[in-house]
Amino acid sequence: MRNQAKNIFNVVVMILLAATASKAQTVPDNTKYVNTFVGTEAVSDYKLLGYVPPKNWRPWSGLTFPGSSLPNAMVQVSPMTKYQPAGAGYEYEDSTIVSFTHTNKGHWNFGNVPVLPMSKPGEVFGSKFSHKNESSSPGYYQVYLDDYGVNVQLTSTLRCAYYKFDYKDSHDRQILFDLSKALSRVSSWEISQDGNHAVKGFQGGENIYFYAVFSSEIKSLQTTHKTVTHTTERGTTTNNAAGEAIVHLSDDGKQPVYLKIGFSFVSTDNAKMNLEKEVGAKSFDRVRKAAHDTWQNLLSTIQVKGGTTKQKTMLYSCLYRSFLWPVLRSDVNGDFTDIDHKVVNTGINYYTEPSLWDTYRNKDVLLELVSPNVTLNVIKSLEDKGDKTGYIPTFFHGDHGASSIAGAYLRGIDGFDIKDTYKILLNNANTPPTASSRGGRQYLDEYLQKGYISDPEIEHAIETAKGRAGVSKTLEYSYDDYSIAQIAKKLGDTANYRILMARSKNYKNVFDKSTNFMRGRTPDGGWIQNFNPQYPYYEWQFREANAWQVSFFAPHDMPGLIALYGGPKQFEAKLDSFFTTPWNPHYIARNVETFIGQYCQGNQPDHEAPFSYTLIGKPAKTQQVLDNIMNNLYGMGPRGIELAGMDDAGEMSAWFVFSSLGLYPLSPTDPKYLVTAPLFDEVKWRTSNGKYITISKPGKGRGITSIKVNGKVNKGYYVSHDLFKNGGTVLIATK
Repeated sequence: MRNQAKNIFNVVVMILLAATASKAQTVPDNTKYVNTFVGTEAVSDYKLLGYVPPKNWRPWSGLTFPGSSLPNAMVQVSPMTKYQPAGAGYEYEDSTIVSFTHTNKGHWNFGNVPVLPMSKPGEVFGSKFSHKNESSSPGYYQVYLDDYGVNVQLTSTLRCAYYKFDYKDSHDRQILFDLSKALSRVSSWEISQDGNHAVKGFQGGENIYFYAVFSSEIKSLQTTHKTVTHTTERGTTTNNAAGEAIVHLSDDGKQPVYLKIGFSFVSTDNAKMNLEKEVGAKSFDRVRKAAHDTWQNLLSTIQVKGGTTKQKTMLYSCLYRSFLWPVLRSDVNGDFTDIDHKVVNTGINYYTEPSLWDTYRNKDVLLELVSPNVTLNVIKSLEDKGDKTGYIPTFFHGDHGASSIAGAYLRGIDGFDIKDTYKILLNNANTPPTASSRGGRQYLDEYLQKGYISDPEIEHAIETAKGRAGVSKTLEYSYDDYSIAQIAKKLGDTANYRILMARSKNYKNVFDKSTNFMRGRTPDGGWIQNFNPQYPYYEWQFREANAWQVSFFAPHDMPGLIALYGGPKQFEAKLDSFFTTPWNPHYIARNVETFIGQYCQGNQPDHEAPFSYTLIGKPAKTQQVLDNIMNNLYGMGPRGIELAGMDDAGEMSAWFVFSSLGLYPLSPTDPKYLVTAPLFDEVKWRTSNGKYITISKPGKGRGITSIKVNGKVNKGYYVSHDLFKNGGTVLIATK
């Protein structure tokens, strides 16, 4: 009987294991839909771009990198085809790889510690390559270097890079450390040998340390320091940090050569520690599989049914791209270098600042929903900076840490000192910076006094005219005031809530009823006279936009904005004109590209505008614009890898993710989402607490007629963040 019971038990266990395995197998490998080359090629259709680029001017589209990274990792190891000018260092149109670097963002930043495997190099470092001999997937990249006869494979951990080099000629194996170069300025560098198999060093500028271990013995380390003078039309510059180092490996007959590099922003000892803890004796294949599994776990957060292969490719490629920034800056033991350049250890995972002017609109919200612990540590990192400078960091213009922090707090991410952070945010909102300040809102004194920020009158303004971007700043400070007000309300600070909510209406102060546009104001209160609503400016009146593109931004008070135009009918007519008035191909400004009428998908200032139709009861018009953008302005070109504009640290990608899934954080501070028609028949979203949201759109139509949440008819087009707390169903009917 005992043996019989044991046999029955074993059978039951086997059945349960088989059922579990079967269930696990039903989750598809979504990494197969990720194309890491999306965004590496410039827009080639000038009709879509909106203009013919000037000679030697590559459109700033995509600016992404195809290499290996884990989500929000310190290390992004990727090929470089040029250092300048190149946003992320890799441009698909190029045919030469000059190095592989280990930090990236896609904004002409970082690109640190370039390495390159070589065999018999010439006077210029770099090798021709073919895209036919190049491949990638999340956490992995491969390419064959034709000139050196080396097949390169690479993968990574959070803080380390791992290479596998197969040399055609095993008798002249060299590794270049091109330490005088990066995407950002290099102030100094150093490298030294540490035993028979390792080198260690430092690259100044971003101040990054490394520790590199080779599988083959080092025969010699050759270093060259020199001074280079470079003359351009802007003048002459001298680089005292020029030069490079070459590691010559022994002819030991070992194939392939493995190179493991640990990184740190604290010290070479910490870089070595990171390498030992994260890689150690692990094989290349084991580290590669771990990277794949990490991405698969994140990408499996969202499962879809229906849709085309292209739509799935764009969804998962954009979801992947949304989780590359901000990045980790603390080591495995918790050490990090703070804003005062001191090494500290506070027990947090320390991160770079989000790209707040861009990503607060959607990507920071996506991070909150999928990786709340990362968001928590990002906020703690911002707070750490704020405690030491008096200000939560701002980015570019605007004060959108307010929105990202408030949005996270209102969505239930509260494991930080909210009272201390709120105090710093109030300082951002009320204390104008001085010449010695490290942070704060630009031109805040005028904003507090007048309720707007002015610009000078310029008679013959061109796109690069200098100014204060006063309209853009006024609009965005108004939204930032609203965001801080929501924290005040939650904390019971009634006085500051009332003050900040009153200031959140300041966007109305730059609305000119005589033209029905947001318009620049002069210091004396008048309107800018040289006013052309179609002409884009980089920082005069508007930031990287024209009047059309900023005139629909008041996501916190859309009823108030609609009223400014005279009501829903007039507002609809204005939107109709916005999406149909042709772009003037002679109006060319960096960052402003790829248009539908005057609407610019290639930059952030008007990304909320397509959703505005829904707020006047015209969701079909919203959907018509969204579908046009998603199907025609993402994955363009013969290879399907062109993007409409810079990805901007994932904002462009996150816009697609939310829009394709049918939920968009129109006001990212507020814990609610505007419902649109998803691209897919069904979306299953696994929330961070393990619950599931199912979004279904069974019909073929694209205009929403009704929304049911958990079986009940929904009032209006917004759904609550409670769905992400409790799970639930959203059923969308269309016609």
